[in-house]
Amino acid sequence: MEEFKNLITIVTYGVEGFGVVIIVFGSLLATVRFLARRRSQSAETNYQSYRLTVGRSIILGLEFLIAGDVIRTVIVSHTMTDVAVLALIVFIRAFLTFTLALEIEGRLPWQKAAKEE
Repeated sequence: MEEFKNLITIVTYGVEGFGVVIIVFGSLLATVRFLARRRSQSAETNYQSYRLTVGRSIILGLEFLIAGDVIRTVIVSHTMTDVAVLALIVFIRAFLTFTLALEIEGRLPWQKAAKEE
């Protein structure tokens, strides 16, 4: 059982590391694109594209970070304190994801279907 927990711990670190890589790589890619397009696009269009790309990379990275926390808490640690900490972390990260999505899209997530119709 201990080997299984060690394997899951390694997988968890991998998932969380991948989330960090997504955030960093997405932000760097957005910055490179922003700098490359500053003369070919209007400043407002370029800035909006930059914000959108950085925001999406943060949201995707946060999803992987949440997944890593859930895996670690469910498989590795079973105390109520760990579950309460997980709940708080997931709430904070979900709130960040929600507010970032609202900022990027300019509308609430459930309003998306109404605007597309």
